[in-house]
Amino acid sequence: MTHTFRFNGEFFAYDSESGAFHHLDEAAFLLIQAYQANDSQMPDRPGDYVPELPAEEVTVLCSEIEQLMEAGELFAEGVKISADQLYPDGVVLKAMCLIICQACDLRCRYCFAADGTYGDSEQSMMSYETGKQAIDFLIAKSADRRNLDLDFFGGEPLLNWNVVKKLAIYAGQAGLAAGKNIRLTLTTNATSLDADKTSFINKHFKNVVLSLDGRREVNDRMRLDAKGNGSYDKVAPKIRDFIVERAGQEYYVRGTFTRYNLDFTADALHLAEFGHNISLEPVISAPGCDYGISMEDIPAIETEYEKLALAIDEIDSQGKDINYFHFALDLTGGPCLYKRLKGCGVGLEYCAIAANGDIYPCHQLVGEQKYRLGSVYNERRDLKRSVQEDFYRFLLSDQEPCSSCWARYHCGGGCAADVLHVNGDLTGVNEISCRLMKKRLECALWLAYRKRVRREGKL
Repeated sequence: MTHTFRFNGEFFAYDSESGAFHHLDEAAFLLIQAYQANDSQMPDRPGDYVPELPAEEVTVLCSEIEQLMEAGELFAEGVKISADQLYPDGVVLKAMCLIICQACDLRCRYCFAADGTYGDSEQSMMSYETGKQAIDFLIAKSADRRNLDLDFFGGEPLLNWNVVKKLAIYAGQAGLAAGKNIRLTLTTNATSLDADKTSFINKHFKNVVLSLDGRREVNDRMRLDAKGNGSYDKVAPKIRDFIVERAGQEYYVRGTFTRYNLDFTADALHLAEFGHNISLEPVISAPGCDYGISMEDIPAIETEYEKLALAIDEIDSQGKDINYFHFALDLTGGPCLYKRLKGCGVGLEYCAIAANGDIYPCHQLVGEQKYRLGSVYNERRDLKRSVQEDFYRFLLSDQEPCSSCWARYHCGGGCAADVLHVNGDLTGVNEISCRLMKKRLECALWLAYRKRVRREGKL
């Protein structure tokens, strides 16, 4: 499927099936749009779409478009893939999220996990034995996969620090014994980071996600402590020091933007003052809440994403770098079709483990008993097939509007938890999330193009 768009006064076409990306002049752009409107066929009177061009130039442009179509770089045919083709030997687990601690020392207003408790009035801490069972479960269900991912999550996992340490060491030992490479990630609000924790994390964890929403006033409106005070002054210095000590290892400074800071370019650039790996996500919220994003906010957010892309391009032109998560895209050799279709693998390749050992399709669904898949204490290590079947569509993106969407290979049908909480079931899409995803992808395509031509000395 071919998508055409304008960005910063330039014209582009992206073929999602082949991955081909074309920088166009306006005439070629208008003619390709005419092909789009005519079901990828040459319109009867192509010159009507570019009346300022001589007929012979229109003929040449149409011939070039036809050549790109023959080469499979425009209007390429999609490939129909079945679940059996994705998993000829059955579903294999590749990633797991451990809810190490169902408690938190912050009270972020937008927290999907009910102040980090996931509705657990006991604010349970995962025991070492439960975590060990979970890691054994991951290894057992991963078949012949070598590379596995394990995320230490919460709540705030550092509140259960002794178990974090013991499980990190166990994961390394158990993985080595099983011939697996278990890559550890830790997600933290940074409130209790110190020198000892930093040293251990840098030794054992492949990636670390540090939560901060941007400018002090923005962060402190949403990310409050238990007494209602802002958290910026407490965590910002710790994040800055941690990244210095991280010494080039992987990390992300991750924030959330809400309706209150639709000028989030300033927040992204503020995060970049801490380190060049940053992520800023739109808030997911129940309809009607004061900080939630609505359809009427979309034009402003789309404009702001373009502003952010232009700012990042300007920084890149100065020989510096900002790796903004949602704008990272490889135009020269991204993942194969099968990998692109799978998305996050919710409930199938990926699962989350509650503090008590219950298994759920993802961290955002922990505590929702309807979607409980089983327990790590089940000796047979079975997962409830009837629940898993609800999530197959997020692998294939084969329902409308996904099956006819140019961005389908970049979102895996959207976030299952997002769709569920907005629509009340696992069907359909979240239109707001779709719109923002597509705009981010346009920005990513433009930035990838700019990086490429800059490397080639054409800027």
